[in-house]
Amino acid sequence: MSDANDSTNPTPTESSDSNAEGNFLTRVFVTGGTGFVGRYVVRELVARGHKPVCLVRDVSKFRSVFPELPADRYELVPGGMFDDEALAQGINGAEAVIHLVGIIVEDAVNGQTFERIHFEGAKRVIDATIKAGVKRYVHMSALGTRANAISEYHKTKWAAETYLRDTDLDHTIFRPSIIHGPDGEFMQMMKTFVCEAAVPAFGFLPSPFPVIPYFGDGENKLQPVSVRDVAHCFVAALSMPETIGQVYDLGGPEPYSWKQLYSTAKELIPGAKQWKPMVSTPVPVAKLLARTMMKLPVLPKQLRFNVGQVQMSQEDSVCDTKPVEETFGIQLRDFREELKVYGGEIA
Repeated sequence: MSDANDSTNPTPTESSDSNAEGNFLTRVFVTGGTGFVGRYVVRELVARGHKPVCLVRDVSKFRSVFPELPADRYELVPGGMFDDEALAQGINGAEAVIHLVGIIVEDAVNGQTFERIHFEGAKRVIDATIKAGVKRYVHMSALGTRANAISEYHKTKWAAETYLRDTDLDHTIFRPSIIHGPDGEFMQMMKTFVCEAAVPAFGFLPSPFPVIPYFGDGENKLQPVSVRDVAHCFVAALSMPETIGQVYDLGGPEPYSWKQLYSTAKELIPGAKQWKPMVSTPVPVAKLLARTMMKLPVLPKQLRFNVGQVQMSQEDSVCDTKPVEETFGIQLRDFREELKVYGGEIA
C-alpha cells in the first residue's frame, strides 16, 4: 500500500517472546478486516504478535487481500454482523474486539443504511461481545460525531458511541478525520478529480469531466490522517490500559481546506491535469443534485455524493492532535509528505 519495506505491508514477525512476556493479546476479533482501514489493522495485529479472527463474507477475498500472511497467523469466520452464530463463534475465546465497519454512502436496496450499519450492526457486535464475556473493545467512530450532529452519518455514529459507553465494556473510541492512503476511496476520488478529463457515464459512455468540483466556498478544513497512524493507534490501544474509557480524535498534524487539498493533489499526484480549474458548486445546488442525479448511475459510484456529504463538507473536521501523540508516543504523519511517497501508487 506504500513502500514494500514499511508498515504498509509488513512481514509478519515472530511473536513468541512478546507473548511469553504477556505484553500482547493473542486473539483479537475484527470486523471489517478486508476494508481499507481493516487491511492495515489486520497486518498491524499480525506484525505485533496478535492473531486476528476476522468476520468475513468472502473467505477467498480475504486470502486474495492478504496473500503474504501464513494461514496459521489468522482465523476466518464466515458471516456478517447480523449473523449471531458467526459473531458468537468469532468472539468466544477472543481477548478483545476491534469494530471497524462503516459506510459513507447508503444503499437502501441492499440494506446498507446508516442506521442499520452504524447503529444496529454495532449494537449486535457489542451485545455479542458482552454475551461472550469479553471485556476489551475498540471502536471506530468519526470526527464530528456528536449529539446534535446534522448528518445521519454522524447521528448514527453517535448513537453507537452512546450505546457502547452505557455498557461495562473496557472500551476505547477513536474518531478519525478523513483517512488517507493509496488504496482508499478518498485518494482514489482525489486522483480521479485531478487526473481524469473524462469519466464513464452510466458505466460505459465517456463523459467530459473538465473541472475539479467542491461544495460552497471550499474553505472548510479537515485534517486527513494516515491510515498507518490509525492502524497503529487501534492496535497499540489493546496493550494500553490507560486508554480504557477514553475517546480519541484522530487527525493529521496540519489542517487543509478542500481547495488546499485539491491543490496539493494536483501538485503531487503524477498525471494530474494542471489545466483543470477548481469550481464551486453552491450548497443548495449540490443538495438538489444529491437528491436527484446522484441517485442515478450517471457518474461512477465513487464520484456520486449524498446530502450528508454535502452537509459534512460545510463543517470543519479538525482536532487537537496532542492527546494522541502524547498517549501513543507517535508523531502523526503529514498528508503532503505521505502523498509525496505514495502518490504514484494510487489505484
